[in-house]
Amino acid sequence: MTGWRGGAMADQRGRTAVVTGANSGIGLITARELARKGAGVVLACRSPERGRAARDRIRAALPGAEVEFRPLDLADLSSVREFAAGLPGDRLDLLINNAGVMAPPLRRTADGFESQFGINHLGHFALTGLLLPRLLGTPGARVVTVSSALHRLADLDLDDPNSERRYRRWIAYARSKTANLLFTHELARRLAAVGSDVVAAAAHPGYASTNLQSAGARMEGRRLTERVVRASNALFAQSPSAGALPTLYAATAPGVAPDSFTGPALLGWRGSPAPSRRARWTLDDTSGERLWAASEELTGVVYEGLEGPRTTTG
Repeated sequence: MTGWRGGAMADQRGRTAVVTGANSGIGLITARELARKGAGVVLACRSPERGRAARDRIRAALPGAEVEFRPLDLADLSSVREFAAGLPGDRLDLLINNAGVMAPPLRRTADGFESQFGINHLGHFALTGLLLPRLLGTPGARVVTVSSALHRLADLDLDDPNSERRYRRWIAYARSKTANLLFTHELARRLAAVGSDVVAAAAHPGYASTNLQSAGARMEGRRLTERVVRASNALFAQSPSAGALPTLYAATAPGVAPDSFTGPALLGWRGSPAPSRRARWTLDDTSGERLWAASEELTGVVYEGLEGPRTTTG
């Protein structure tokens, strides 16, 4: 893994990929680099205007690239269902669960979920479940879910997953990123239990300069905070291209282990992809089962045929 760069990526011709949040930042870079290596890529984005613009940018940079835009709003489960039902073909090699929001003011999704838990976790949980038959039917398929090193700020609170009692934006963000890792852990367990070769893995970009960090301040009109965040990004963050490398590694490198967590090598901040530290609670089987059950109940999406192992308590 040492020194791995995007240029080392294997040929992706003949493979199909869905990348959520592919209109900007790490998602756009991930989609572009997969297309560069020959994959057919679906840009799954909320905004039609920005999604089509991203598609056109990739096509202009890579003439002949097989890339298309399809609308997907992870804050609305009806949109998730419509996207999954309308996706052409019967195979899917790569599902990159990349889209997310970071520390916005308290908002609710169309289905009433706190926006970070709803978009970052529940929307992707539903999408993965609805696309599961394609993934199971595609040899060597992978599901890569983008988490964050900030997950270590907080474990889940499944007694109040939607912040009904109290909303603290950064704690809610950390919990949604913990949910990403617990989802990956439990999905990997269930895939192994049925003998599937689908790999569920996670990645994080370290500190990468994207619009994600300043979005919350922009939504609230806090211009000074937005300017400070942008200045910090310019001084300390690595580029979106570097931030996308852990995701690309997890999606395409040979020998990626199920339930692995890949991030930048240098203190989890920047550098080439490397195994990343994760909180112990993201590896807890009982917590994974509880999150899975809650997610199925909240979304109405059941992973048929993937009931998985069960832990026992003494």
